[in-house]
Amino acid sequence: MGRQPRRTFAEGLARWIDEYDVSTQVNAIRPVASYMGDSVLLGQECVDKARLMARDLRKDGRAQSTINNNLQVVKRVLNLAYREWGWLDRPLGDKIAKRTPKNERHVYLSTEDLSKLLAQIPDQHTVEKKVIALAALTGLRQGELLSLERSNVHGGRILLRPDQTKSGKARVVPVPEDARPWLEELPFPTTYARLRRVWETARAAVGRNDLRFHDLRHSYASLLAQAGESMTTVRDLLGHSSLIVTSRYAHMFDHGLDDVGARLPSLNAAFCDQTATKH
Repeated sequence: MGRQPRRTFAEGLARWIDEYDVSTQVNAIRPVASYMGDSVLLGQECVDKARLMARDLRKDGRAQSTINNNLQVVKRVLNLAYREWGWLDRPLGDKIAKRTPKNERHVYLSTEDLSKLLAQIPDQHTVEKKVIALAALTGLRQGELLSLERSNVHGGRILLRPDQTKSGKARVVPVPEDARPWLEELPFPTTYARLRRVWETARAAVGRNDLRFHDLRHSYASLLAQAGESMTTVRDLLGHSSLIVTSRYAHMFDHGLDDVGARLPSLNAAFCDQTATKH
């Protein structure tokens, strides 16, 4: 009858997994696939089901960050179905709202902290040491780092393809000059399991078992702020969808506000002249 066949969420999820690198989102994809099932159609029905999933996860006491990760899976499939596959005639991903986590945990490592951590990694794990250092110097996620290839390197910058990022958008990230030779080893000859073991051993050696690999990404944002970069620059380098996401780091940009005030011109003389005229 000239109408497009209705596709299911399960079909969209399968196509996303087939066409993109979803290694960083496996832990969220599995429970979402189980909850959504095989019969939910792409469209408003899918949006409604995602909202029910968020409600049920909230009732189960799950962290808001976990709920957001699960919702992101549904949003990603809906966005691809509209933007790339032509399975939907209107955008629906934006109808799924993610709440900002309360009391979100952020740990920022200083340059000294990072140096101490890296010093605990022995020479036989040089590859893993470079991956950990690059995470702090580029803000790339673990999955993004391990998916890097030589074709991602252009003139001292890392160019991530849409299929390599969590947001599904291409991203350009500069690499410090002394770290650029490390990129000649791409793809890094290591695995998630090996990297995790090295990371956990190093953090234990410095007495910081609370550290997560993702804290290196937060530390990168902190280092950028200390270097005087703007919030929009941090947004672009981290690959955030909007400044709302980046605003979690807003407190780190406060240190420059007083300097801005000091650079503005003084108008006090105008008031002095006016007072003198009146007298």
